[in-house]
Amino acid sequence: MSEEQGKLFLSEMSLSKKQSVRPGSHVSSSVSVRSDRSKDDMPNFSEKKTSPAKSVRSGSLVSSSVSVKSDRSKDDMPNFSERKTPLAKRLQYETFNSDIQTHRNHKTFKDNLLGIFQDLETKIITFLKNELGMFKKILKKENLQSLVKDFNEDRCSIKEAALDLTLYFLREMKQDEAADTLEDDLIFIHQLKCSLKNKYQCVFEGIAKQGDSTLLNNIYTNLYITRGCSEQVNTEHEVRQIEVTSRRHESQEIQVECSNIFEAPEQEKQIRTVLTKGVAGIGKSVSVQKFILDWAEEEKNQDISFIFPLPFRELNLKEKETQSLMDLINQFFPKTKRLNLTRGNNFKVLFILDGLDECRLPLNFDGNQTWSDISSPTSLDVLLTNLIKGNLLPSALIWITTRPAAASKIPPDCIDRLTEIRGFNDAQKEEYFRKRFTDENLGNKIIDHVRKSKSLFIMCHIPVFCWISATVLQNILEEKINNDLRSYQADGSSKILQESNTKDTPKTLTQMYTHFLRFQIQQSRQKYDGEYTPDVSWDKDTILSLGKLAFHQLEKNNMIFYDTDLEACGIDIYKSSVYSGMCTQIFKEETGIIFGTMYCFVHLSIQEFFAALYAHLFIDISKKNVFVQDSTEQEKHEAMIDLLKTAVDKALESDNGHLDLFLRFLLGLSLQTNRLLLRGLLTQEGCNDQRKKEIVQYIKQKLEANLSPERSINLFYCLNELNDQTLVKEIQTHLSKGSLSSSDLSPAQWSALAFVLLTSEEELEEFELQKFKKSDECLIRLSAVIKTSKRALLNGCNLTDKSCSALATILGSDTSLKELNLNNNNLQDTGVKLLCSGLNNIQCKLEMLSLSDCSITEEGYKALASALRSNPSHLIELDLTGNDPGQSGVKELCDVLHDPKCKLKTLRFLGPAAEEACQYVAGIVGKNPLLLRELNLSECELGDTRVNQITALLQDKHCTLNTLILCGCRITEKQCQILTCALCSNLSHLRKLNLSRNELNDTGANHLCDVLKNTDYNLERLSISCCYMSDKGCFAVTLALKSNPSHLRELNLSWNQLGDSGVKNLSDLLMNPQFKIEILALCNCMITDKECLILTSALISNPSHLRELKLSGNQLGDSGVENLGLLLSSSQCKMEKLHLCECSIKERQCFILTSALKSNPSHLRELKLNGNQIKNEGMNHLCELLKDPHCKLEKLWKVESRQERKDDIGTRSPCPSDSIVLRCCACLFKTR
Repeated sequence: MSEEQGKLFLSEMSLSKKQSVRPGSHVSSSVSVRSDRSKDDMPNFSEKKTSPAKSVRSGSLVSSSVSVKSDRSKDDMPNFSERKTPLAKRLQYETFNSDIQTHRNHKTFKDNLLGIFQDLETKIITFLKNELGMFKKILKKENLQSLVKDFNEDRCSIKEAALDLTLYFLREMKQDEAADTLEDDLIFIHQLKCSLKNKYQCVFEGIAKQGDSTLLNNIYTNLYITRGCSEQVNTEHEVRQIEVTSRRHESQEIQVECSNIFEAPEQEKQIRTVLTKGVAGIGKSVSVQKFILDWAEEEKNQDISFIFPLPFRELNLKEKETQSLMDLINQFFPKTKRLNLTRGNNFKVLFILDGLDECRLPLNFDGNQTWSDISSPTSLDVLLTNLIKGNLLPSALIWITTRPAAASKIPPDCIDRLTEIRGFNDAQKEEYFRKRFTDENLGNKIIDHVRKSKSLFIMCHIPVFCWISATVLQNILEEKINNDLRSYQADGSSKILQESNTKDTPKTLTQMYTHFLRFQIQQSRQKYDGEYTPDVSWDKDTILSLGKLAFHQLEKNNMIFYDTDLEACGIDIYKSSVYSGMCTQIFKEETGIIFGTMYCFVHLSIQEFFAALYAHLFIDISKKNVFVQDSTEQEKHEAMIDLLKTAVDKALESDNGHLDLFLRFLLGLSLQTNRLLLRGLLTQEGCNDQRKKEIVQYIKQKLEANLSPERSINLFYCLNELNDQTLVKEIQTHLSKGSLSSSDLSPAQWSALAFVLLTSEEELEEFELQKFKKSDECLIRLSAVIKTSKRALLNGCNLTDKSCSALATILGSDTSLKELNLNNNNLQDTGVKLLCSGLNNIQCKLEMLSLSDCSITEEGYKALASALRSNPSHLIELDLTGNDPGQSGVKELCDVLHDPKCKLKTLRFLGPAAEEACQYVAGIVGKNPLLLRELNLSECELGDTRVNQITALLQDKHCTLNTLILCGCRITEKQCQILTCALCSNLSHLRKLNLSRNELNDTGANHLCDVLKNTDYNLERLSISCCYMSDKGCFAVTLALKSNPSHLRELNLSWNQLGDSGVKNLSDLLMNPQFKIEILALCNCMITDKECLILTSALISNPSHLRELKLSGNQLGDSGVENLGLLLSSSQCKMEKLHLCECSIKERQCFILTSALKSNPSHLRELKLNGNQIKNEGMNHLCELLKDPHCKLEKLWKVESRQERKDDIGTRSPCPSDSIVLRCCACLFKTR
């Protein structure tokens, strides 16, 4: 075949070279796969005609020429290659090559060409069918991860071409969703995972540029992460927070795996935004790195489609720029430029905002405008606040990490879950050291040493401190081994230094960090000079510059520095790498994902150490206090004391304790023993005994002031750095003698006590205030100890509302406290309301609260109910026995129990006996008696046990019964005594008492009198009918009522023997104008006509209140009835009901009564005359009465032969007609 024929053949197989295609593509540009979804004509395979230029997917491997060369040397796999490649190499068909070499004539070539293309067609169709089958499975999510992995591992230009063709035709078919999904899975997601895996698979302990990288998966140790933490503003240094955390019991925490941080329990709503806090160096960024790496390696969280890490330290560099969210993502991840995030419902997107504490943006959540368009540009602050609030990409997940001090920058309502990285627990610390050292013996020695020093072991909760400790202790232990080999070569001064270096391993933080600095300088000298020397050759200028940067940025509370910060401290940014090189693994330079360079110390504590070192160097050089640089030059020792005192003052002024650790380092570096390790760098001698005594005394004076617990405890750590233990030993002496409860401690001694308790080896499972001193002051002074305890027993300690304020602060903080006992303290409603400000804090995790006998009333109950509604998910037991809930207190709290979120299982108002009575009564009436106003247990034979239980119930102020009915319960005299004692102890609610038909007798009546004569008892209705009382008992009752006459409105003494004395006392009572009795029942009381005369005479003198009089079953006689008539005829008499059944009333007496009623007919509504001998004449009188238009009588009973008959006249018209009267009389009067 001629060269011209070959070229013609190629032109038939290829697309026009004039078409514009993506680099490396093997499909014509007419096969467009742009994300804007342009749909143009099909590719043209003709000899000469070409399609107009088209743009295709960036990065595609489909070129403008078609080849069948395999990039992977697979004979049966066609591929596309460059046009200029020789034909034989591009086609790779041995048969075809052989034909070209052996058959030169055109006819033979044409015959072979037909067979070739038939074979070619079969292979191409088979290949495309296979690829389409795989794409179909990917779209159906069948074995997705494996297929995507296989596709990308076997990625070659022919597979890229098949993908491009598939995407093109899908879009031609208007199947954009299928095309987008396929492109996301095979291109965008894969490219993002590859990029993130490359970035995050390695970790550097120390400096990336100088340190050796290690695969994260090889050394990663799981961190202890807990759900739920405090949103409070932190008032203590992060090291102090670590010390507090170290005492917390893991069983108290809800642990969460880093990889499951977005998983929500079934009953909770979906978790969108997670805020994870942790102190500097605790492992927040490493946790983020592990999460991303597991996703990129397709190990975990594969339901997430895209993860976009956006560190705040890099976002700061874009602070003043305006861009859209998509622009921001594309700048960080350029290969996502054509990704369409508006299809958010089709996939999960996670944004990781690491390092909120490093953010220099205002994050104005309240002031920023609402923004929801991901393609429209605005300020970075608006973008971030709207992304976090959910206005931008509401379906996206957000993970924010921060140090505790910055956590409050995010409003609580924007956070769905709070987590805290607690670093390493004790087992994880050991695991780290064992992984770090392949020499098991060396690892064990280091673990033993760290365990011996409690302060160092606590600090090892921080992974970075584990690394620092491992670095220092490894060097010291190895140096000890080698020291003997070098000692005979060393001169005198060097030998002394060696001994000082190796004799004592570091036991304080200052010693640890000083050794660390020495070691790093030695390492850098060995690296650059090629030899090791025990004497350190200090680069004072470099350390001074870094110290200045550390000090001034610490004052501003900054951990991340930028070029401008370095320049302000005289550091040439073009030589910044020199600084990190001279101080290997101390100061590091970082380059962001896309943007510029940032700088920081490896850990905040190293920055604080350098800041303290700078303060001492500043004195050496300028003889001035670094805090007061415009001061005049001082003597060095004066400047030193002035510096230390100023630093103490500055640290105490700090709201969040950011200078606490700096102060500890500063004081530690003032000791001569520590300065020996810095010989050659610090030229001035440290504090001698006199100057040390002066600064110790200054700190003790500060401890006498009213300092917060956090500041006081740090001052004791400072004394520890100065090796002064005097105050601590004083307290330890008190503790050993058990004399604290009777000792008057000074403020400094209180602080020392808190320090001793917090740093003791014993776990603070329980704190009992009675062991110390029963006072508000003691509680407030030891609040830091209570905060770290699981149970606080504060019962019976004379506490007031002052203590409640301190306790509320503890409850709203990150505390271990689960059980709080405040029984028998006079807290009152004021104290409870203060306490509730902590209980209603969403961070409060208290489970058991005891407030029995705390003088709490209805207002306090309402406050507790409100707090539980605000935060219902933690408290499981509440004890309020011995308090007074008023009318609605119990109901307010019981209503909270109906909240499905409420976890309260035990709401205790009553003691054990009353609780049993409560259950007994509830079984009878079907309701909680504490919520009842009336309790009727009539005809229930109670017995001694039940009476005792009911007595306990009645005694409790939570029992707010208005009415108690115990008729026919066979209550005895003894039981009556018990009941009345109960009523005496809880007088405030009961208004009606019915003890009828019980054998109280006179003795029981006497016991009842103890209640009746109590002026605080407001009983309005008393029924003690048929209680077997004689005249003595009745006399006692009426006498008791005479001493407390103003409340009773109803009295029933029926079926008891009043006797003369009883009637006399009752009459005296009735004449008392304060006695406003409305209903008086004296049926069958054996009242004689004489006694009736006395009673009615008394009623005549004070008739205006009585509405109902029951005298049935008594022999009233003529005189009694006559007096009764006088009473009824009185214009002041307002009686509405009169019962005179079986009173031997005859015609004449009936006439007297009807005559009286005629003169005052407008009030009586009911008249009972059953069982009296009233004949026709008497009935006529009654009929005459009924005819009176003013008569209001509605019910009239007249029954003969003791057989009751009731006729209801009904409502009368003012002037009844004769016919109505006659019908009524006929109805009333019937002959046998």
